[in-house]
Amino acid sequence: MNEKDKKLIQAFFAGDDIAYAKILEKYLRSIYNFLRTFIQDQDALDDLTQETFIKAWKNLKSFDTQKNFKTWLFAIAKNTAYDFLKKKKTIPFSAFLNEEGDNILENIKTESVLPLEILEKAEREKVFETRLNQLPTDYRTLLMLRYKEDFSLQEISQILNIPYNTVKSRHIRALSKFKEIIM
Repeated sequence: MNEKDKKLIQAFFAGDDIAYAKILEKYLRSIYNFLRTFIQDQDALDDLTQETFIKAWKNLKSFDTQKNFKTWLFAIAKNTAYDFLKKKKTIPFSAFLNEEGDNILENIKTESVLPLEILEKAEREKVFETRLNQLPTDYRTLLMLRYKEDFSLQEISQILNIPYNTVKSRHIRALSKFKEIIM
């Protein structure tokens, strides 16, 4: 487990409530973006993000500190999204296309970027997102976890609760399908 996460969790166990706020701050955007691969409804997305952190807070005492906290947290987020979708009884994964609404400017790291570079980057990311959204949800989720959140295939296997070999083969198929879409 990440040393910083470990220290924050230990501080939380010792009674430091601010430690959990720091955990929330660290993972809030990642969890929100991850849930967005499943849910397009803005209000529901906000609620599910909050619900994920409430579930994590309630179950943190049962968390095995020998395991990876980020993997555990993303598994909670995935289960929260699936529970929501089951309750709605709408799992038309083809309808999960991410149209507009993304604030691409949040990802700019330097303030010395020229406006033209911002527009070019925004256009490239928009094209990339559009193409990525043409993939089935399971492929899109896997690629997002692997390349945006930097999880290993083994960690993705744990998050999605599917066998490692399935993740490996699905990863290869997702890359192949994405390549077809780009070409």
